[in-house]
Amino acid sequence: MMKKTMLTAIFGVGLLQAQKEITVTGLVVDTGCYMSHNTKGEKHIKCATACAKAGVPLALLDEASGTLYLPVAADHKNQNEKLMPFIEQKVKATGSLMEKNGMKGFVIKSVEPAK
Repeated sequence: MMKKTMLTAIFGVGLLQAQKEITVTGLVVDTGCYMSHNTKGEKHIKCATACAKAGVPLALLDEASGTLYLPVAADHKNQNEKLMPFIEQKVKATGSLMEKNGMKGFVIKSVEPAK
């Protein structure tokens, strides 16, 4: 019982520290093409759309820092639906940052075209 209580306490604290509200301005990219051969941008819209429809996750790329934020399905719904209208476009997204083992996840609350 003591082990279970300790693990719950540690796990709970970890979750609280892992989430931070942020706004990310970045390019919506398909992770398959971006990660495997650095393909992105306006000329890549048709391919990225096909990839996303096939289930390849979309992500937010902060081009200034090179940071890639992978949307986290905290609501257990496909996150591509939120980003599909903005494929290969710059957006401003707000939500919660989740970091684990070097990976940056992002729980999207809102997304709109960047100005």
